Amino acid sequence: MTRITAPPPPSSPPSSPPSSPPPIRHSPAPATPRSRRRPSPSPSLALTPSSASASATSSRPKARPSPKRTYTPAQWVLLPSHPVFSRGDGGEGGGSVAWDAAASRLYVWDPSVRGVHRICVRIRDAEMGKDGEDVAVEAAVPSEMLMPETDLGYKVTHMTLNTDGSSLLLAGSHYISVLYLHERVSEDGDTIICRTAPVASQILPSNNDGLKVLQTLWHPFSSSHFGVLTSDAVFRLFDLSFDLEKPEQEFYLQPILPGKCQNASSICPVTFSYGSDHLWDRFSIFILFSDGSIFVLCPIVPFGSDYSKKHIQEIYEDVNTFGLKSSNQNVVTNSRLAIAWLEATFPDLLNQPADTSALISRAHPYASLDDSLTLQGPLCRVCEENNEPESRSSSCEGKAVGFVYSSVGKDSVLVTAWGSGQLQIDALADEIQPQWSIGIPTRLNVDSHGHIKSVAMICDSNSEDSWSMRSHRPSSTGSSVKSNTDAIWMGHSPPLLRLAIVDLALPKTSNGSSLSLFLDPLVPERFYCAHGGGLDMITLHFLPFSYPDMASTPPSVHPVLTTGNNETNSPFLSGFVTIADAYGHVQLVSITCSGECFVVEMKGWKEPMPLQLDINSKSIKDVESFTTGMISKELITGPDPPIVPSSSSLRSLTPDSIEGKSTLHHYIKVFHEYYVEYGHKVRNSLHDTLHITLIIFYIFRPENISSAIVGEWSVGN
Repeated sequence: MTRITAPPPPSSPPSSPPSSPPPIRHSPAPATPRSRRRPSPSPSLALTPSSASASATSSRPKARPSPKRTYTPAQWVLLPSHPVFSRGDGGEGGGSVAWDAAASRLYVWDPSVRGVHRICVRIRDAEMGKDGEDVAVEAAVPSEMLMPETDLGYKVTHMTLNTDGSSLLLAGSHYISVLYLHERVSEDGDTIICRTAPVASQILPSNNDGLKVLQTLWHPFSSSHFGVLTSDAVFRLFDLSFDLEKPEQEFYLQPILPGKCQNASSICPVTFSYGSDHLWDRFSIFILFSDGSIFVLCPIVPFGSDYSKKHIQEIYEDVNTFGLKSSNQNVVTNSRLAIAWLEATFPDLLNQPADTSALISRAHPYASLDDSLTLQGPLCRVCEENNEPESRSSSCEGKAVGFVYSSVGKDSVLVTAWGSGQLQIDALADEIQPQWSIGIPTRLNVDSHGHIKSVAMICDSNSEDSWSMRSHRPSSTGSSVKSNTDAIWMGHSPPLLRLAIVDLALPKTSNGSSLSLFLDPLVPERFYCAHGGGLDMITLHFLPFSYPDMASTPPSVHPVLTTGNNETNSPFLSGFVTIADAYGHVQLVSITCSGECFVVEMKGWKEPMPLQLDINSKSIKDVESFTTGMISKELITGPDPPIVPSSSSLRSLTPDSIEGKSTLHHYIKVFHEYYVEYGHKVRNSLHDTLHITLIIFYIFRPENISSAIVGEWSVGN
């Protein structure tokens, strides 16, 4: 089935959730409370006291003036030299980090004081400096310290920031808390006490012997919703603006693996990832289990979340076009359920408002009373060469430890990290579609007005799903579209197309390695893997649907940061974020377990110079020595050839279409990365080479050489 690029997300993020919800869940108050207003991004103005007392009239008695706070002018230093990272007492498992791109702030968890450092960051242009070096990442001194109002009582292992930058999730192995950044209890200088609330204290145990928190992630389309996956194979979706003790949506996962013990205890969940900008992927949640099997829940939307109206209409027309016109009754049944879900969740599909210029559709609470979602999977893997199921020899070893989803053009890429040090890269061979289990009721909690407050359901997997998909042959060229569509809408999960298996050559141990995966914010074909040996960059050079005419080229792996320690597989980095600057580059900010900070700049598609970190001496250096010449060989050979999809139908694209906008954006990015950047490098190189050439020309002039020889002979005699 030909994959269609989904429309881009709306330019403006959704408004912040209200602090106290109205009785009706699906119509939150549009106004933003005072406590949720974003402060100024300035490092000092963020603590400006209230000016309400200054507005008092002269007729009223003047209140006793409160002592004014003295502000220290901010000084800008390089981020690795910030006092927060110069202490070296990060401790074991500390130093989790989060990035707020809108306010340009870096949040760093400090396990020694059990608080969060808020650091203002700026990117300084190299041309504005006096040293002529690369773009520098600078931080403001002093920084702010955000403290919870009560001691958390557990070790924070993971910290994430919501989309509007108002709340931090502080997760441990058995506990979760929310830190409200804009709701201050008190402040003393640069230390701010923020309101803190526990999450699901009635569900999570009071000791460390019960449920384990496997993953916590904010939902990408809602600033008030976050998902939690626990060790009892339950996925819960919480609403920050309504209730932190009871989940808004609850899904009990019941996976069944063909040919294995058919119960949930045979495998364990590991992590999950939200879908992204591609048709029904936006309403999907991908769940990884310990044996590497991947399951999908679709559709799931947070109540009251906002989505692109054009995107909703696109998938609505797709269901009516391909689903209802099928001759197969099962296809028609699943299509009708999908249409009913779309019309109930997004009522403006049927009731067009008077203002037709609206770009956003708000999701209303809805769930089918008689049917539950199907746990689709496990997704069957096939090889790209012959579309045959993979053999045991091509599978990875150990247990699955990490997972990430990425939307790249028309492709949905799934990357699985294994404890053996291998990365399994797959792509969805067909579209994800919603699936329901007919006859399995859903538990609904409604208020006195009949509005849905919460939903809970048991999600069983289809035991015949994986086996039936083995006879299904995906088509990457667009042929057999009707047969592929029928197979999807009959309730069969799409297969995974094996792209590559990358072996990072990590040392083998009985417990396996700990690997973490991170996406690149600018280059979707690139992602990073952090492990005990350092940090590696992996770049995909072949995508079956985005670049169908290109040769199948294996991905490239380049080390970014290496420790040289091959005897341990313990995590080396405790925190890692990617910062997209205004110059089209990506700054990699890494926080080690010892509390140090390292910044590496990624320029377009260029391969970085690997950096060697000496753990004992706590110093960093280039792996390969840099030799300075008159002009580099890289500049003489010219810019690298851009990797662009070959297409003969560019003239048929319109600028306002989805394909046209995507293609235009791609070529603009290619022009900037390969030609503007190359011209900038040539200019700097010629400017530096001119001074060197003049010096060499002066030294090697004949009269200067003869004078130097005579002078040296005279001194010797």
